[in-house]
Amino acid sequence: MKTIAVIGLGNIAKRHRQNLKLICPDATIIALSASGRIPGKRIEFADVLLTDLISVIESKPDLVIVASPAPFHEAHANEFIKRHIPVLIEKPVTSDPHSAQRLLELTQEYSSQVIVGYCLRYLSSAIEMKCLLSQNFIGKIYNCSASVGQFLPDWRPNKHYTDSVSANESLGGGALLELSHELDYLDWLLGPLELEYSQLRSTKELELEVEEIADLVLTNHKGTVCTLHMDFIQKSPQRECTFIGSTGRLHWNLLTNTITHHGREGTRTLYSEPEWDKNQMYLNMLTDFIADIHREENSAHSLIDASRTVKLISQIKQEAVWGMVQ
Repeated sequence: MKTIAVIGLGNIAKRHRQNLKLICPDATIIALSASGRIPGKRIEFADVLLTDLISVIESKPDLVIVASPAPFHEAHANEFIKRHIPVLIEKPVTSDPHSAQRLLELTQEYSSQVIVGYCLRYLSSAIEMKCLLSQNFIGKIYNCSASVGQFLPDWRPNKHYTDSVSANESLGGGALLELSHELDYLDWLLGPLELEYSQLRSTKELELEVEEIADLVLTNHKGTVCTLHMDFIQKSPQRECTFIGSTGRLHWNLLTNTITHHGREGTRTLYSEPEWDKNQMYLNMLTDFIADIHREENSAHSLIDASRTVKLISQIKQEAVWGMVQ
């Protein structure tokens, strides 16, 4: 890799640039603002700052990371896909299903390499959970309950929460898109999901134009019933998932990176690595994509899966019961 471009100047773009410096220390890292603005300060971990997509294309990058707000992903990725330049698109792949479908069709037309950055698939306990469920460790899965929440004003201390992507509908905000990791990993672990019920709510506490709380009931083709709670309002972060099976129960805490088994014989910890550096997820995702580019063995995330998630989110919004917490 001689030249790599990262589109976007937010926190996730900075993380990618920093990690690229570790993985590809001899590569030239190009930074581009998603809006085309010229920042007033030096951009960390970037060798070159360009001001438009044409200039990036002319630099002939070996790999492009699109880390702009979701509504701009299609426009930022299109020209690279047409030129067979591998693209990693940050999650969610887009903010609407029609855009996601166009990207998928374009990728297939040009046989381009495109993956989507759902980094939780690279969490060490997630990989272990995938193995356990694939081996039918707790038998037939009857139920699944997942929950994720964190107080939005605490997410980015250097920016007021109302100015963030998460808070603005025009930038692809809202709990469903911002926390779509949960929908992705449930699809990965349980297979494609069907929507049974959805309720979306806002609060007077944050007063946003997007959903702050989402509660969903989903099912898979085997009859597993899955409930999912997502929110922007919990003061103490939560991210966990429980699977109830015919021979026991698995509790997965993504924040502590642990898996606990509850069965007839009692309770025991199956996996625990609480000190695991979460940045390793992003490093592994990048190295996996580079392996994909070189046609080596990899588990890079499918654009088809990511498009299915965006389609499901659109259906949830269309069919949801909407409300305001009084």
